[in-house]
Amino acid sequence: MGEWFVVGGAVRDLLLGQPAHDVDVSFSGGEEFFLQRFPSARNTGREPKIWLVGSEEFTPVEGGSIERDMLTRDLTVNAAAFDAEGRFYCHPDFVDDMEKRRLRPASPQAFVRDPLRLFRTARFAAAWPEWSVPQDTIDAMRETCRLHGKAVAALPAERVGRELLRALESPAPSRFFTVLRDADCLSPWFAELSPAADIPAGPKPWHDNSVLDHTLEVVDRCAGHPLAAWMALCHDLGKICTDAAILPHHYGHELKGTELVKAMGARLRLPSRHVRAGVTGTVLHMKGGMYGSLRAGTRRDLVCKLHETGIFHDFWVLAGADGGWNWEPMAERDLATVRAVRLPEKWRNKGADSGKRLRQLQCEALARLPKFSPERAQNAPPLPEK
Repeated sequence: MGEWFVVGGAVRDLLLGQPAHDVDVSFSGGEEFFLQRFPSARNTGREPKIWLVGSEEFTPVEGGSIERDMLTRDLTVNAAAFDAEGRFYCHPDFVDDMEKRRLRPASPQAFVRDPLRLFRTARFAAAWPEWSVPQDTIDAMRETCRLHGKAVAALPAERVGRELLRALESPAPSRFFTVLRDADCLSPWFAELSPAADIPAGPKPWHDNSVLDHTLEVVDRCAGHPLAAWMALCHDLGKICTDAAILPHHYGHELKGTELVKAMGARLRLPSRHVRAGVTGTVLHMKGGMYGSLRAGTRRDLVCKLHETGIFHDFWVLAGADGGWNWEPMAERDLATVRAVRLPEKWRNKGADSGKRLRQLQCEALARLPKFSPERAQNAPPLPEK
C-alpha cells in the first residue's frame, strides 16, 4: 500500500508562515502503485526519477521510507513532509536549523548526489539574507568542487542558469556569488569572476576595492530589478582583461567585456534578451554614468539604442547603482523629445539622407533643452520598478 506526501520547500514555507509557491509531492509504494493512480504519467528520465502528470511533478520516496527519504534531501530545512493524514516528518536537524536560520546539507553526500545543490544553496543564501551559511556547509561545498569538479562542470547548463536567474530575483543577489566564492565554486560556470577578486576596481578616490567587490556592491544596489542586476554583474567584466602594467586604470574595459558577457551567457544558456542586455549595458554604462555632460548627439544615440533594445529602465537602474546619479528623468525627457520630432515632407523618402536629416533635427531639438544639473540628478526620486 502506498502513501502520498507533500515534501520540501512547501512544508518549510508553511511552517514559516509564508505562501508556498512550489508544492512537491512524493509517493511510497513503488511505481506500480503510482501508475495505478496516474496511468498516463510520463517519466522524465532524470535521476532521481521525476514523473509528470500534466505540469505536476511527482517523485518516489527514496530509501524505502519517508524517514530515510529526509536524509537524501538537499538541505536540512528542505527535509520535511506531511502525509495525507497530516502527520509530520522531518530531518533530525530540521527544527534546530529552522530555529537558528542555518543552511546546512541534509547529509555528507548531499552535494555529491546532485552537484546542482551547490548553486541551490547559494541561491537560498541570496533569497534569505538573514540566514547563515555555516563554515561546515562552505567546507562541504569546497570539497565537492575539489573532488568532483568534472560532475560540477557536467551539470546541464540550463539548470545552473536557472539558479542564477532566481538568485538575481532575490533581495541580496550578491550572496549567491559570495557563497560560491568562499567555497571556491565560481569556476567553471562563473569563471570570469574568479580573477576579478584580485584586480583593483579602479584608481582612488573612485574605487578602493576589487573588481569583484565593486561588482557585487552594484549588483545589490540593483536588487529588485533582476535584469539590471544581471547587467550589473556584467558591466565591469572587461576589467579582468586589463594589462597589469596600467592598473589601477582600466582604459576601454567597456568594449573588452563584450565577448566575456557573450561567453558567460552562452555557457549558462541564458535567454537572448539577457545576453543582449548584458552586452549593451557593458558597452554603454560609462556613458550612462556621465549622461548629464554628454553632447546632444551622443545622448540621442544612447536613448534610441536603449529604447530599441527594450532595456531603458533597467539600464538607468544600473547606471544609477554604478555611478550614484539618477539620470533617468533627463533621459526620459530626451527620449520623448526625440520621438516627437517629425521629418518635413520635403526630406521624406530619400533613403539614407532622410535618416541623416531626421537625426540632425533630433539632435538640434535636444541641444535646445536645458541640461539637468548633477544636483538635480542626485536629488531625483529613486528608480521604481516599471
